[in-house]
Amino acid sequence: MEPREHEQMLRQVQELEKPIFCLKATVKQAKGILGKDVSGFSDPYCLLGIEQGVGVPGDSPGLQPRQKAVVKHTIPEEQIHRTQVITQTLNPVWDETFILEFEDISNASFRLDMWDMDTVESVRQKLGELTDLHGLRRIFKEVRKDKGQDDFLGNVVLRLQDLHCREDQWYPLEPCTETYPDRGQCHLQFQFIHKRRATAASRSQPSYTVHLRLLQQLVSHEVTQHQAGSTSWNGLLSPQAATVLFLHSTQKDLSDFHQSMAPGQVSCEKEHAPLGQAEGFLSATGSGWPTAVSTRAWSSPAAASCTPSPASSTSGSRAGSRQSSTVLALQLEELAASFSSLLAYGLSLIRRFRSVFPLSVSDSPARLQSLLRVLVQMCKMKAFGELCPERGPLPLLVTEALQTGTTEWFHLKQQQYQPMVQGMLEAGKALLNLVQDIIGDLHQCQRTWSKIFHNVLKIDLFSMAFLELQWLVAKRVQDHIAVVSGTMTPEMGENLFQLYVSLKELYQLGPVLSERDGVLALDGFHHWFQPAIPSWLQKTYSVALERVQRSVQMDELVPLGELTKHSTSAVDLSTCFAQISHTAQQLDWPDPEEAFMITVKFVEDTCRLALVYCSLIKARARELSAGQKDQGQAANMLCVVVNDMEQLRLVIGKLPTQLAWEALEQRVGAVLEQGQLQNTLHAQLQGALAGLGHEIRTGVRTLAEQLEVGIAKHIWKLVGIKESVLPEDAVLPLMKFLEVKLCYMNTNLVQENFSSLLTLLWTHTLTVLAEVAASQRSCPLASSRLKIALQNLEICFYAEGCGLPPEALRTATFQALQRDLELQAASSRELIQKYFCSRIQQQAETTDEELGAVTVKASYRASEQKLHVELLSASSLLPLDSNGSSDPFVQLTLEPRHEFPELAPRETQKHKKDLHPLFDETFEFLVPAEPCQKDGACLLLTVLDHDTLGADDLEGEAFLPLCSVPGLTGTVEPGDVPQTRLPLTYPAPNGDPILQLLESRKGDREAQVFVRLRRQRARQASQHAPWPGR
Repeated sequence: MEPREHEQMLRQVQELEKPIFCLKATVKQAKGILGKDVSGFSDPYCLLGIEQGVGVPGDSPGLQPRQKAVVKHTIPEEQIHRTQVITQTLNPVWDETFILEFEDISNASFRLDMWDMDTVESVRQKLGELTDLHGLRRIFKEVRKDKGQDDFLGNVVLRLQDLHCREDQWYPLEPCTETYPDRGQCHLQFQFIHKRRATAASRSQPSYTVHLRLLQQLVSHEVTQHQAGSTSWNGLLSPQAATVLFLHSTQKDLSDFHQSMAPGQVSCEKEHAPLGQAEGFLSATGSGWPTAVSTRAWSSPAAASCTPSPASSTSGSRAGSRQSSTVLALQLEELAASFSSLLAYGLSLIRRFRSVFPLSVSDSPARLQSLLRVLVQMCKMKAFGELCPERGPLPLLVTEALQTGTTEWFHLKQQQYQPMVQGMLEAGKALLNLVQDIIGDLHQCQRTWSKIFHNVLKIDLFSMAFLELQWLVAKRVQDHIAVVSGTMTPEMGENLFQLYVSLKELYQLGPVLSERDGVLALDGFHHWFQPAIPSWLQKTYSVALERVQRSVQMDELVPLGELTKHSTSAVDLSTCFAQISHTAQQLDWPDPEEAFMITVKFVEDTCRLALVYCSLIKARARELSAGQKDQGQAANMLCVVVNDMEQLRLVIGKLPTQLAWEALEQRVGAVLEQGQLQNTLHAQLQGALAGLGHEIRTGVRTLAEQLEVGIAKHIWKLVGIKESVLPEDAVLPLMKFLEVKLCYMNTNLVQENFSSLLTLLWTHTLTVLAEVAASQRSCPLASSRLKIALQNLEICFYAEGCGLPPEALRTATFQALQRDLELQAASSRELIQKYFCSRIQQQAETTDEELGAVTVKASYRASEQKLHVELLSASSLLPLDSNGSSDPFVQLTLEPRHEFPELAPRETQKHKKDLHPLFDETFEFLVPAEPCQKDGACLLLTVLDHDTLGADDLEGEAFLPLCSVPGLTGTVEPGDVPQTRLPLTYPAPNGDPILQLLESRKGDREAQVFVRLRRQRARQASQHAPWPGR
């Protein structure tokens, strides 16, 4: 409003006739007043009115100084108001309201006198009420007083200009004299009002209607102001507007019921007004409805809420009653219209709740819940039932509004996503955005909105919205697919795939099959997309292949870090395969047989990509190493390539889990032949893993070959080092070389490939050691160095549990080489000793007597240092002579000869033609106990067939270990010595390796003599080998 226009309106108001100003005074109660009657109580009543022209200047507001004058002396009788008399009490309660008119507030005062009503009684009656001496004194005082004169209890005098618009407090009762200064308190309420305003509205309309129109104007102004600033109004009036409204309601003396109802009624009629005010409106209407009609609370506020004295308000009450019927009918009609407006507005908000109560605003759920509660509260009211009987049940109305609103929201969204450029691809994108918005909306309904509607109205918003939207979406998607099915470009296929995934997510939001009432429009929706499956699979493979090629081309074949030993392309490849698995999970085709074929295609493409990657990464390594002069850098790249392949093998191995083969097998079990899944998917996977394994082994083999040359070179150098160098020092160059190289490989290879490399190197190292050992059989020193080298190599390759396990190290080749080096590194006498150990072991393992047996008794007398041998007999000897018999005798020798050089062999008597000779001969050998206790020490019993003309023939040999002879290990002389039966044996027909080794030592005479004797025995044995069935 322009300032000039405002000034003009203000001048017009000032020219109007002034209204009549009034003070609405309510005498509530009093407490602690004086007891003036003989009984100790009083019969109090109050006289009150407005005294004009007695304003007292001064600075102290509130109560005026005590005045001896009373109301009936200072105020005209027609302006004095009187309360009822409350008998026999010191705490009277009146709760009476009076309208007191005044002209000038500056010189007017409110006066109230409280009196004790006295009636004429006889002295006898008063004596009957006497209770104490204090009462007797009152009787004497009454006698001196005029008959029928009331007693003064106190007064309250207040200047009107010191009162606020509304006052409600306790005031002390003041005395006229100093007698009894404490006379109690009086509870008073004051409110300044006016009547008979000169405005047209005040003359023709009830005060409540004027107040309602004023509030409507203020609310319209607030809504307009906030809309201009693009903000929402919080429902609070500005301080200036609130002041105007408060003054109007106060001056018009509107009841609390009317003041509470007005904001709510306005909120019902104004669409943008906050609905929180409607709760106060409904609360006031509901609580005041039964009395509002009966007491005509809808008529003039002054007539409804004030109770003037009979002298001043009789004519006003009659006028109000004449108008009450008409006013009540009008206001009931307004109330019914307000109910209808609120219900219609509330349903319109519910229909548009998605936009009116967005979740982006934090208090939206609370506002919606308040709206529903307001509507529920209104529909439960008796007033609503009487004024709007034709309205249906609220849940039904809300459900219809929600269904209508959901459909409107769908079409609004569809229009919002309408593409600017008409085309199938753009239409597909718009449809996809629409479906995604619907999914988001259903999620919001499920998480927030449905709970609110269910808690307040028991309405399942989510199910209702899902059923409505899925039908609309199904129709729209089918129409779109029918249009694009003939032109399936890659971009269109990608769009359809995203649409399929979104529809699957939407479909999964719906109820499970067991909880449905009927068929859904989206049932079997996957069949709509069946023609697009080939393009989806081809797109997935093409994108993955392009990504693999790009990642390999950008790979510099450098490890990503100390703990991550593969390069960037392996990471990209893992991500690429994960994306393929994610696509398969997104697809999750419902039809089992088709799902199996799709999975087969995914596995086939993944395995093909793996082999393509191997070829590309090897080509990349050759490309980068072509210009490298540093062989170490080339080895680094080769290590990275092998690690990348190993990482790829691990990723490929996770395909059964990522593609959920177990779940697929359960689904297709009824439609596929038994074993078809195993023969198809697993065969593809195993083929890919086998190819990767071959590529990895080839790369590791290449790395191993680079190290094998150095290992062989250092092993061959061992045998050429000077004899003065200790074997432990001779192997140091080899061990340092391996330490450096293996540490390097361990740093650059993952554990699986490093273990494979160690296995290859260990096999090669054993082969080289065996070759060198074979060439140095006659050299104990070289063999000793090789033996120590083998021991150190085993420790090196084991690496305290971080290398090869013991079972991988101790192979058959290792054990054979270890035995050979043990023998080759031993001296000739040690070899002879080992030979007899082996013959003693052979003797212990022989149980059959195919060659016959000898029986002996042997003991050792430590006191005499004599070995006592009784040769008892022989049995089942072979007939070696032409006459079918033999001439046996036994030769006794203590072996090895170097341990018993002074003891010559002994012989028994020769028995003619006897295969079971009884010798019963005793022999004693003077020999200390120490050599007898050594390994290999034995009594060799050689059974020979005596020939007169030629050399004696060998019947067999028996070996008695001396360490087992009684008396050798103890100090006690043996008593009864047991017999020992020894089966006869032959030397090994193929030659003993110890003898072969001794034979190779041409320069060792002792070795040659021993070998010559043992060879002779072997030749004799070969001439008389037993025939089958002997």
